[in-house]
Amino acid sequence: MPATQTQAPVTRLDPVDVTLIVDSLGPTLTGIGRYTWELCKAVPGQPGIGNVGFFSQGVLEFDPAVFLDGKPAPHRGRLQRWFAERRVSRKLRDTVVHGPNYFLPADAETGIITVHDLSVYRFPETHPLDRRQAFEREFERSLGRACHVVADSETVRREVIADFGVPESRISAIPLGVDSRFHPRPADELRRQLAELGLQPGSYALCVSTLEPRKKIAELIGAWSRLAAADREATPLVLAGAKGWLNETLHHSIREAAAEGWLKHLGFVPESALAALYAGARLFLYPSIYEGFGLPPLEAMASGTPVLVADRSCLPEVCGDAAGYVDPDDTEAFTAAIDSALTDSQWRESAREKGLRRASMFRWQSCVARTAELYRTHWRGGGM
Repeated sequence: MPATQTQAPVTRLDPVDVTLIVDSLGPTLTGIGRYTWELCKAVPGQPGIGNVGFFSQGVLEFDPAVFLDGKPAPHRGRLQRWFAERRVSRKLRDTVVHGPNYFLPADAETGIITVHDLSVYRFPETHPLDRRQAFEREFERSLGRACHVVADSETVRREVIADFGVPESRISAIPLGVDSRFHPRPADELRRQLAELGLQPGSYALCVSTLEPRKKIAELIGAWSRLAAADREATPLVLAGAKGWLNETLHHSIREAAAEGWLKHLGFVPESALAALYAGARLFLYPSIYEGFGLPPLEAMASGTPVLVADRSCLPEVCGDAAGYVDPDDTEAFTAAIDSALTDSQWRESAREKGLRRASMFRWQSCVARTAELYRTHWRGGGM
């Protein structure tokens, strides 16, 4: 990895200007897009932060108001004006440049990048060719220019240090947050909201995940298929999330299970319906074998739903003792864990209480505040 010459960081006393790279934003938000949007909303209001600009290497073809659910939000007017004008600044000097999606633009001499995970290196077969090629071209170049790196978890922080030789002092773990809209909801409210999706509260299990190989959705379907027919009928499996990639066989399995009546595939669920979907589930499952953070399990916990996750990567770090753990590659044990989670009321109540406590430890306000502190610390008077 190329060496980057840096001066000793100092904390700037006057306001620091920031430029956020927003290429990951779009009409539908997955994890990295949500992270970027939370920064866009809240960084302008942080102490010691001056002007906040947004840089896109293309044109943003969407209305950012869709992410605000029609409700007031800090700096909403400023954000709408900035995005509506499609402000694409090429002046990336005299500002802290932050690439929330792994990369720095070519015009940025240095800056901060966020590395969410190393799945493209550790599980390259689970990514499309164009994504692997983009990382081959750009990632180490961005890493070499970055004055500081952010990871979503200590697990990923350690992986970046081990795999790329980044000094420990140049990388920080800053956990993501759980939005306040994820919380337990009364049954009457849930019945009204879930009726539009053809669901009833407490009568389904849920997995919210992009359909890609490392998420182990095929293994989840296989384990669910081994439950007793009456149990599958009483508690069907609901899948929600982005379309993903490398999943032709998986889509065939989804269609077969849906035709048998024990699986419902919703596809991408809009923000306005997602909170109710979490809160109404009898059980939430997340069997992914590799994550950089794993936000959906925490969102389910915050919603008062018991959670089963894979015993892999950062999920034990993030979920602690609040989740049940499974090996998604052991179909028999996976099925047994699902059956127990659906029927053991004592475990379910304990998991619900622990989950609410665990999720309360992760807030976007803290994530943004710690990130803004990095901006102030790594500003080197007059430029980075």
